[in-house]
Parts: sequence; C-alpha cells; structure tokens
Amino acid sequence: MNISESIRYIGVNDHQVDLFEGQFDVPNGMAYNSYVIVDEKIAVLDTMEANFGEEWFAKLQEELQGRTPDYLVVHHMEPDHSANLAAFAEKYPEAKIAASIGAFNMMKNFFGTDYPDRKVVLKEGSTIELGTHTLQFIGAPMVHWPEVLMSYETSEKVLFSADGFGKFGALDVEEDWACEARRYYFGIVGKFGSSVQAVLKKAANLDIRTICPLHGPILSENLGYYINLYDIWSSYGVESEGVMIAYTSVYGHTKEAVEYLAEELTKKGCPKVVVCDLAREDMAEAVEDAFRYGKLILATTTYNGEIFPYMYQFIHQLVERNYQNRKLALIENGSWAPAAAKYMTGLFAESKNLEFVGTVTIKGAVTEDNKTQLQSLAGDMM
Repeated sequence: MNISESIRYIGVNDHQVDLFEGQFDVPNGMAYNSYVIVDEKIAVLDTMEANFGEEWFAKLQEELQGRTPDYLVVHHMEPDHSANLAAFAEKYPEAKIAASIGAFNMMKNFFGTDYPDRKVVLKEGSTIELGTHTLQFIGAPMVHWPEVLMSYETSEKVLFSADGFGKFGALDVEEDWACEARRYYFGIVGKFGSSVQAVLKKAANLDIRTICPLHGPILSENLGYYINLYDIWSSYGVESEGVMIAYTSVYGHTKEAVEYLAEELTKKGCPKVVVCDLAREDMAEAVEDAFRYGKLILATTTYNGEIFPYMYQFIHQLVERNYQNRKLALIENGSWAPAAAKYMTGLFAESKNLEFVGTVTIKGAVTEDNKTQLQSLAGDMM
C-alpha cells in the first residue's frame, strides 16, 4: 500500500460501519486513508475515524521508527478524518498543526481549541518544505466542505485529493471503481459540481502521477480515465447512453406500464434501459443512475393530491444535486384526479436545461390507448 519509499500508507478498513454518514449503505465497508511522508521532516496527512485510533497510531509509530512528526496536515475536518486530531496533538506536543483557517475554526467546535501556539495556517499556494519533498496546497472549498484543501507533492508528483476521487468500500474488497465512486460522488459531492470543476482546472496544470484520496484506492494508472469521469460528473454531462425509468406503484398498474415501456424502448434499439423501483431499491443507486444516463422517465401515482413519498424523495435528491441537461418524460396514475405529472414538473421548476418530452396519464389500469401512448413516448425518448 505504500506509495513510495518515503510516502507511506497508514489507513484502515472499516467493516463495522453499515451506513456511511448515517445514510449510505456500504455493504463492503469503508476505507479511511491516512498517509505519512518521511523526509528530513515528517508530515502526517490527516488522522482517522474515532473507532480506529489505536490501530492508526500503531501503524504511524511503525513508520516513524522512533522519530517524531513535525507536522499534522489537515486536509479535511470531517470527523472520519479528523477524530484523532486531539489525541495526536497530545501524543506529539512538538508537532505543528497545518490547516486552512476554516479548519482551525472547526477545531474549536470539535475540540475546544485551535492550537494557537502550534498552528500553521494554509491557503491556496502555501507550501511546506520537508526536505526533498514539498507539499503545495490547493484550495478546494465545497469539495465537499468549505475548509477543504488538497495538496500536491512536487517531487513524486502525488495529489492528495481529500474526499475527491474517493469511493465507498474497504480496500480489502475487490470491486469496480466507477460504480461505487459514482454513487459516492453524487451522494456526497454532487451538489457542488462547479467547485469540483474549479479544482479540476487547477489540477490540469499539474503533472500528476498518483492520486491519494481519503477514501478508496490509491490511483496510479490510467489517471485520465478517473479525471475524465470527474469532469463528466461535475459538469452534469451524460456518461452513458440509455434511459432510466424510476417508478413507484401501489397495486401494480404503474409497474405494468413501466414494464411495457421498457420493452418498447428495447425494441426500438435503446442501448440501455435501467428500471428502478424506488420503494425497494437503494435510493443512492437510483440517484447515481439518474445522473449517469441522459434520459429519465418518472412514473408514479397521485398520492394525497401530490405524489408517492419515494418519488418525492427521489426528485428532491436530484434537484438538490443540481440535476440538469437531461431529457425527461412522465407517467402519472390517478384513479379519479391524476395530479402527479403537474406536481413532478413543479418540483423541477428551478432545474436547468431539462427537456420534458411528454406525459402519459393512466386512470387505474393500463388500457390499449395507454399502450399506444407508451409506444409513442418510447419513440420520443430515442
């Protein structure tokens, strides 16, 4: 796991956690990454989640080989990375604490002090000289907290990217990077696409050979692939051609309409049709797929004069994350007063560059006329 002879990995795998940030299902656990640069001076890069302090300190001491850290660099104050900051400061009283001014303000909230006699305030362009290694700091506000810094080690060309380029999943589990990185990105960072774009523009001027995030694997090959995906995600572009159909159904009639529409789309040559039952499937995966594909069909019942709760939650999460640049179609069902389409359209009122291509209204069961309308809608979505 070491990046080089001088840059060492001291992170841990967490298989105790079931929900990351109290909401995201993580069946394969989480990795909390931390690093140490051993040179004439020693810099520890971020600490650890609260439950893993003992394991983390043991790994750190092994790498120190009896030496004492000169710096603790805090890229991000979220507790899964900073919970052991106070314990580190007590254990190594000579070490300086280096962080942004925003991070020091948060330290007061979390630990009751901002370490005034030890603090090194970092900002865009700040550097820390360690010997043959130099850390150059990059402001990354709102990726995804306002105090975030990234750093670039100039001699080995390593980007320490904070939560950027992270993913769900522990490092001792093999799985596809993109799926869980996409779910992580849109769940946690998706709202702040413009902030990610700003950092990508800064990173474009750097010769990056390795990316070391605070979650997920160290990236050292085919970096263009990962950077390109981040560019697509943060600019709200279309990653994959296809149609996602997200639905809720009470008695099965709306589900019947969705299944019929999915068959029609497939017949017409749609390269990918993804169908999601919002009441039964992971909401974060549903959000991920809505951003992955360029076309979205929403199907739901009228419920208490509005829409079914799972559909409301889904649309709310899309709008909250700046859903845009997509083609949409709607299917509403209402036995006596269908109102779902109007209500769903209203929820997207502030969204940018959405093209609504049609609505199919069902009043109870799916009729032959409805099937004809669904065939037409399938054609409009191609």
